[in-house]
Amino acid sequence: MRLDKIIKKLELEVLANKNIENNVDGVYIGDLLSLVMANANENNLWITIQTHLNVIAVATLVGLSAVLIAEGMEVEDETIKKANEVGIPVLRSKLSAYELACRLYELGV
Repeated sequence: MRLDKIIKKLELEVLANKNIENNVDGVYIGDLLSLVMANANENNLWITIQTHLNVIAVATLVGLSAVLIAEGMEVEDETIKKANEVGIPVLRSKLSAYELACRLYELGV
């Protein structure tokens, strides 16, 4: 499913808006960066509460479709700036990671 459709259906806030037409082939949920690097797949949507700059480095390294910040966490300005520079979409929702996963499952992601 295309990321822009997910954004619309889940009413996600877009913080870094490059490449929001990316395809999403699956979802990875986790907050430990080393596990994301080891287990997330290319074109996954990553749900996390981590908001620091290293999140964008990991997303780029793995080739993720986007980073979705759960729980309405505040995202550092440097993180958003870097995401726009490298083309990683950063999204935010007030929902928990569990609620987001359930809704994405309902959408067929």
